Amino acid sequence: MRYLAVVFALLTAPVGIWAQGGKPNTLAELAKYKGTDRERILYEGAKKEGKLVWYTSLVPNKYIAKLFEAKYPDVSVNVYRAAGNTLATRLLEERKARRYAADAIESTPPQMMLLRDAQALQPFTSPYVANYPDIAKETAPGGLVMWLTDRESLIGVGYNKNVFKGPIPKKFDDLMNPALKGVMSSANNETGARAIGAMLKAKGEAFVRKLKDQDIRPHGTTAAGLTELIISGEAPLSFTMVQTNLTQPAATKGAPVAWVPMEVVPVNAGSAGVIANAPNPHAALLFVDFLISPEGQKMYSDLFYGSAAKASSFERWYPEKGLTMEEYEKRADGWLKLLDDITRK
Repeated sequence: MRYLAVVFALLTAPVGIWAQGGKPNTLAELAKYKGTDRERILYEGAKKEGKLVWYTSLVPNKYIAKLFEAKYPDVSVNVYRAAGNTLATRLLEERKARRYAADAIESTPPQMMLLRDAQALQPFTSPYVANYPDIAKETAPGGLVMWLTDRESLIGVGYNKNVFKGPIPKKFDDLMNPALKGVMSSANNETGARAIGAMLKAKGEAFVRKLKDQDIRPHGTTAAGLTELIISGEAPLSFTMVQTNLTQPAATKGAPVAWVPMEVVPVNAGSAGVIANAPNPHAALLFVDFLISPEGQKMYSDLFYGSAAKASSFERWYPEKGLTMEEYEKRADGWLKLLDDITRK
């Protein structure tokens, strides 16, 4: 009877008891591990590895690395920072040469799409994946994800409160207000193109083409460059403004600027992922878990980024979602051409 009782206990025990004899060690095993001791296992392994190599396009990378190192002593973060396309190119070249140096990456979706298509990313899970809506996840087989949105920069209407005194547009229809004729500016770059994409999604092409009558002033500058024009008042208002550029006190220097969302808000997303064949798998997964954890999201909030884990009153729109890189580039080129058409004098 005692033997039968033991057998019954083992058969009805939680799966975790069976797993105790087989501690996950490889990247593939660690990436899908969901045990309650995940953080402990990852940290213990990361301490033995001693470091991780993080490829990122983020400007405040040193600040982020410092916070991670403070939380997890004995694990140093070696950062390689470059533009997103440079990161992807370097990673693909390293993969082709079978010289695996990077452990984790944080970059924009187009770069992640290139890496996904080249099978250069490791599908993974995390205790925090459930905190995020489906739109913020790039799913993979087995309930895993290829990457997850760890930060958001939102595109909407930015304006200088001292220069622009008219009614604030809060919906796309409001952009047709005669009071806005000759007042609006646009950044005729990828950010502006994404703003047009959102407008097309919400209102259609006929609506967007009518904006030509509003005498929008085009600017061949970066999003940061347009921010400077809003701050100085040279550009009173724009519907192609990135929120984070107008909410950082260090950048705005106390200028009387503000930002409001439209009903559909395109997102410039930052995505966190794990590199396939990562030489420091424990540290790689521990770091990505940190970025998407509530603590990591508070860190991003302190840096004035948005969080996909938070609910909003407007529809977030990820322009790349569900597309191949080729499909996205084709659409983005079309959006930019349309923006050029409606701002051409």
